[in-house]
Amino acid sequence: MAEGAYARAGVDTSRADSAISELVGVLRTIDIGRPSRVVLGAGHYATVIDLNGIGLALSTDGVGSKVIVAEQLGRYDTVGIDCVAMNVNDLVCVGAEPVALLDYIAVEEADPEVLRQIGVGLKEGAEQAGVEIPGGELAQLPELIRGHPSPRGFDLAATSVGVVALDRIVTGDALQPGDAVIGLPSNGLHSNGYTLARRTLPDLEEAPPELGGAMVGDELLRPTAIYVRAALELLRSPDVDVHGLAHITGDGFLNLPRLSDSVGWLIDAPLPVPPVCELIGERASVPPEDMWETFNMGCGFCCVVPGSQAEAAVALLADHHPGAAVIGSVTAEAGLVELPFAGLTGRRGEGFRRA
Repeated sequence: MAEGAYARAGVDTSRADSAISELVGVLRTIDIGRPSRVVLGAGHYATVIDLNGIGLALSTDGVGSKVIVAEQLGRYDTVGIDCVAMNVNDLVCVGAEPVALLDYIAVEEADPEVLRQIGVGLKEGAEQAGVEIPGGELAQLPELIRGHPSPRGFDLAATSVGVVALDRIVTGDALQPGDAVIGLPSNGLHSNGYTLARRTLPDLEEAPPELGGAMVGDELLRPTAIYVRAALELLRSPDVDVHGLAHITGDGFLNLPRLSDSVGWLIDAPLPVPPVCELIGERASVPPEDMWETFNMGCGFCCVVPGSQAEAAVALLADHHPGAAVIGSVTAEAGLVELPFAGLTGRRGEGFRRA
């Protein structure tokens, strides 16, 4: 596959996939001297292990280079929301109710005010998701962490846990052609593609007309939406059978095949694309295949339900996330993601290409 805009900006996702395969290949050989407790392993959005009859869901993630925007603006009170969101949005995809999260903050210099602001975001995210943060870890690493500018450098990540009944895990096995794919609107870029976004929009104080007068910095710090309460209500609804849940992050709609490699996906009625995405695409002359593979393009989460139950599901989800709508359907084209409005088709691991 030709080098895309994201790779030219410094993030080679193809190389990363290859590297992860090497890492996972080693980890799969771990011998603990007893049968594995894993019931849903690598490849899905979260891992589930059997803890004496209880499904314990585990997820870990960070904020990524979005923290650089926070450093440059000296505003740290929203990235905690992103940290919570990137974890709990993955956990709920397996049908789990997120319960708790442990944060890990690595800093160049321990600044009380910076940590207080990070805590403000973590608190807000935790309350939105309904999780506790009973502990965490702070590491002072001046030899590893360098800020923009120094000494403001930091990194923020977390590990989250949730619970799910073993017979209620959403694995994707129930997916079938004809199912409806419902999209929930994103809140901007969320926490993906920031290496490309920052290089394209370096002036954080610029207020381009495409953003309706908003400053670039404000737009780039807009926190990731948290979809937990909506997804949990859908899972608990007696009127809807949930066949799949997908957090749309890096790789865009190529995240959907993570639910199952036996079906395909037709996205033919996408949600509106945020102006910030259109601005990045125009200024950096990024081709559609790269844009749809790097950013969520307006859809942060997908719920898959039987076509006959789509109307009820949309009504429930829209109460939490106005603008939720059916954006496509499941097909019989195994592993294929089709975006006819953009003239693109793709497969996970191969990227999008012109149809």
